[in-house]
Amino acid sequence: MSSVPSHMTAVLLTGHGGFDALLASSEIPVPEVGDREVLIRVRAAGINNIDINTRTGWYSKGSSDTDDGAWNGVPLTLPRIQGADVCGEIVAVGQDVSTERIGQRVIIEPVLREVAGETLEHAHYFGSECDGGFAQFTKVASLHAHHINSKLSDEELASFPCSYSTAENILTRAGLSRGETVLITGASGGVGSAAIQLAKARGAHVIAVVSAGKAVPIRALGADVTLDRNECLLDALGANAVDVVVDLVGGDQWSKLPDVLKPFGRYAVAGAIAGPLVTMDLRTLYLKDQSFFGCTIVDEGVFARVIRLIEEGGVKPVVAAIYPLADITKAQEAFISKAHVGKLILRIP
Repeated sequence: MSSVPSHMTAVLLTGHGGFDALLASSEIPVPEVGDREVLIRVRAAGINNIDINTRTGWYSKGSSDTDDGAWNGVPLTLPRIQGADVCGEIVAVGQDVSTERIGQRVIIEPVLREVAGETLEHAHYFGSECDGGFAQFTKVASLHAHHINSKLSDEELASFPCSYSTAENILTRAGLSRGETVLITGASGGVGSAAIQLAKARGAHVIAVVSAGKAVPIRALGADVTLDRNECLLDALGANAVDVVVDLVGGDQWSKLPDVLKPFGRYAVAGAIAGPLVTMDLRTLYLKDQSFFGCTIVDEGVFARVIRLIEEGGVKPVVAAIYPLADITKAQEAFISKAHVGKLILRIP
């Protein structure tokens, strides 16, 4: 094991605002591990909506003086090192963790149920309520650092944690089964492209909603049908056409989703990039006996299933581009443009 330095390079979120809220520094103290924690040398970290949304204060509903834009409504402690997607190597362990873990290649489970040796009543998100992976080193409870045995690159492995655990959690909550039809909005993003693969692995028929220019790569991932995001979904599909809706978009098309959903259909949402405020006719919901699921906190056991699928080759990474950590602003600009398919990854120096 190489020696661990006292300081590291990291990118700090210093407040809510534009890119000037991101501060790169080479003088950040390396985290000290607690008894049940591990220290990870970060090799690669992925960009996610939560990074942008937290920085811009998008989560804030303006309902109180303490509402500062955190996803769970609890004020953040700033500055904060963001970055929920991490692949790296364990370089040090706390006294209650086996030293055999040192040297293990790991990816971090982003939804945390233990922090600083304490079991949490309400889950934290890695890189939000605690420091994350936009740094050379990070720490986490040992139970959330999952050993991974894979020939994939660090950057490829860093594309999995948030997107694939979120997608698998959505499909689990919605109970998607073999032979059913699922409609996935925002299908070209990290979660959407993961949901396509995971839905096909369950034996489902997949309809993906994307921009016209992304239809070919999305079909290559396994989508059976692609629809242009500007099409009226009700006109394209007709009423009562799908068993499950995986919605990552929200926005103006939302009102058509309950209509295309079958009676007893299931709607699951984990994003609102096209707009968080929507309207619906409640008669559709109750007269069709539909079920709605909000999906942020990943159920226990879901991440372990994702690890198993990665190791077995049951899913493949979709990496659109790789940037050095120093180019985090360029990476976030590209992320916001939504011109890519899959994930944007930061390589950590």
